[in-house]
Amino acid sequence: MKNKMSRRQFLKAGGLALAAMAIRPSSVFSSFGELEQKYISLRPSEDKRCFTSKAVEAAIAEGKKKIKDEKLRWMFENCFPNTLDTTIRHKMKEGRPDTFVITGDIDAMWLRDSSAQVWPYLPLTKEDNELQLLVAGLINRQAKCILIDPYANAFNDGPLGSYWETDHTQHMVKELHERKWEVDSLCYPIRLAYHYWQQTGDTLVFGADWHEAMTLVVRTFREQQRKENLGPYSFTRDCDRPTDSQINNGWGAPVKPVGLIVSSFRPSDDATQYGFLIPSNMFAVVSLRQLAEIEHKVYKNEAFAGECTVLADEVDAAIRKYGTFNHPTCGRIYAFEVDGFGNALCMDDANVPSLLSAPYLGYCSSKDAIYQNTRKMIWSDNNPYFFKGKAGEGVGGPHVGLNYIWPMSIIMKAFTTDNPGEIRACLKQLRDTDGETGFMHESFNSENAADFTRSWFAWANTLFGELILKAIREYPNLLSQTL
Repeated sequence: MKNKMSRRQFLKAGGLALAAMAIRPSSVFSSFGELEQKYISLRPSEDKRCFTSKAVEAAIAEGKKKIKDEKLRWMFENCFPNTLDTTIRHKMKEGRPDTFVITGDIDAMWLRDSSAQVWPYLPLTKEDNELQLLVAGLINRQAKCILIDPYANAFNDGPLGSYWETDHTQHMVKELHERKWEVDSLCYPIRLAYHYWQQTGDTLVFGADWHEAMTLVVRTFREQQRKENLGPYSFTRDCDRPTDSQINNGWGAPVKPVGLIVSSFRPSDDATQYGFLIPSNMFAVVSLRQLAEIEHKVYKNEAFAGECTVLADEVDAAIRKYGTFNHPTCGRIYAFEVDGFGNALCMDDANVPSLLSAPYLGYCSSKDAIYQNTRKMIWSDNNPYFFKGKAGEGVGGPHVGLNYIWPMSIIMKAFTTDNPGEIRACLKQLRDTDGETGFMHESFNSENAADFTRSWFAWANTLFGELILKAIREYPNLLSQTL
């Protein structure tokens, strides 16, 4: 069998060479001849930026005034606009906006990442028509991607082929970068379109293509409930990394059809152990209800709206019945994965959707008793992927291996609490674990933050900016002092 390198090895071999973002703060001599570190913006020069938004620039300028901590202020300026500065390809195509968003050091568009990367800019679209067109263009492009293949997670900017085109799966066409079936890949475009509509009132994105894409979404979800058969999707990869492929000739571990939706891979792009990934099923419940509202109010398609609501209710009931577990230490918690036969995996992974992110994505309240028990499990040694060391503490996952913490988990911890002290501790840890680069990363070593993966990871950067703006808005006293 041909041996192929993992995605992480691929990035180390060449992908990270694309990232010119890991620049250390400039050091200059003061008038007294002492070496003094200055926090100078690491953004590309204006003529090198992919896209500039007047509303985003205004938010940065206003936000900086309210952040006393010098390093945190510098990191906010670097991170919040990183998606717009470095990852956007926007144009008008056939009279409609079209936007392609790369992840950073990988020149491809993930449905998940692209949605999350522009998400923090949505509240600013009302103030900036060009920014609104950019997001509308991404919604249009995502619909076209889903129409190409609802089972794919990542797409090329055209029929370019891919490093992964030798994967063994049914429909690996040239427009696909990768074809890992992940439930959340179809949830994120709904979340983006729904909240774009809520923010702007614009319904032009809801054309025939978008509706057709959504019928594919619902069909795919139903196929992956696996009530009749295994469905049309299987996947294997020639590699030495078990989490990059699926067992049983690509069909994955057996599941009992109980109403949940199989996700062959996690948001980390790692294979699931048990097919019913609970965080992604939670996300599907939220997204299906949002889709039902769009279909009801915009398309006036009551039949399809009803179908979405019925499916959401079925999945939600199945989560309550099959997706919880009586943990011997933490009490009743949400399981990370189950198979419907009674087996459950108790852990969490940093990538969103995660169990930790359930309130952030709108599935439950952060005060929900089961969620609170789950949160305690996640942020403790009861979670096998919780790591704590000299550099910090947080959640990782199999994707980068043991003892690597994802800043995304720390950000999500701050998003899912109303305790100012907890938020402050998260912000301080994020400030202190950037490896002195001024940016967020995929992960950092729990013992040494200078040992990190992915210098250019736009999702984490923009998510950090979103957290800073939330803190300014809801907890202004936190940022009016040095951390």
